[in-house]
Amino acid sequence: MLGLLAQQARANRVLLARLAQPNGVMKDDRYWHCLDQAMEASHGGHTDEAMAWFAEALKENPNGAEAHNGRGEILWDEGRVDDALYEFELATLADPKFATAHLNRAELLIEELGEYEESTRLCDRLLGGADELPRLDKSLEAEIHYLKSKACFYQEDLEGALFLVRRGLQCGGDQAISLAFEGQILLELGLFDEGRRRLDRAVVLDPESAHALYHHALVLERLGLETEAEESFARADALDPKHYPRPVRLDTGVFEAAASEAIDELPRSIREYVAHVPVLIEDFPPPELVQAENVSPQILGIFMGVPRTEAGANDGGSDIDRVVLFKRNLEKACRDEEELIEQIQITVKHEIGHYLGLDEGDLERLGLG
Repeated sequence: MLGLLAQQARANRVLLARLAQPNGVMKDDRYWHCLDQAMEASHGGHTDEAMAWFAEALKENPNGAEAHNGRGEILWDEGRVDDALYEFELATLADPKFATAHLNRAELLIEELGEYEESTRLCDRLLGGADELPRLDKSLEAEIHYLKSKACFYQEDLEGALFLVRRGLQCGGDQAISLAFEGQILLELGLFDEGRRRLDRAVVLDPESAHALYHHALVLERLGLETEAEESFARADALDPKHYPRPVRLDTGVFEAAASEAIDELPRSIREYVAHVPVLIEDFPPPELVQAENVSPQILGIFMGVPRTEAGANDGGSDIDRVVLFKRNLEKACRDEEELIEQIQITVKHEIGHYLGLDEGDLERLGLG
């Protein structure tokens, strides 16, 4: 399904596409009438009706880039990613200057297919400003830098992502969606004060953005501003409970019991092997771990020490070996207490797996990914 940031960006593109429609009576006036009807139906949630109107539009103009793009957007919302990509490609072939379809295609490659390099190549082509491609104004340049920033972010190149989103803001001015994303990147870098300033601004510009409010709450809680954080969590949940539910708060005793139960469920031979490894509970990863070790501040847990596969043959284990669970992060990863207890146990077993020398692929196959 279409990501939240992608939804906001796409809504802006739809508006621009409508504004770009020709005025007055045209030879293909029936085509534009069908497009208007399709958009009205789509905005009303009547997707079948919208698709029927797009089909009518394409009867009038089989190479209608706007109609192919509109079909692609609905298909994307329905999770039909390959079909959506095909429609966006048809739109760009029909009208190589139709920027909205290029941007939708690039964002789909990032959000749904993980084709970061291909999306980046497409963005670089658009930035090249070839005559056959859309005219590169400041608004389009800003969107392209934003998309390249997302591709870097998902590839864990946070510095590159930060540079690019700031390039976009320089081109397009303060846009809430880009400011919120900049704040998200700064959060991941452990730069909480700076992240808060950007997210403060994003929330002022768009107080209805659940994404901005949720990440605003994340930086506020890391700065110890609990009351303000809870308010932002509540506002994000009210706007979009599906994607941004409020954290599940769990009593410390229940949390500790869930972690202990995870150890008890291990096979006896493994329990004896890891008996010296304590499971500790902290609220968050400390700043030095986030910044010095490039650990995400949202990490659920971590094994710290020497994996058994790297220890000496006669080494019975180090007294610095430990599993650390981050309670406040785990509480944000789940929707209810039952799911949280299950996630605590999965995280404990996952980190014990790292101690035993298992890699992420091994853990995924064991259902501990």
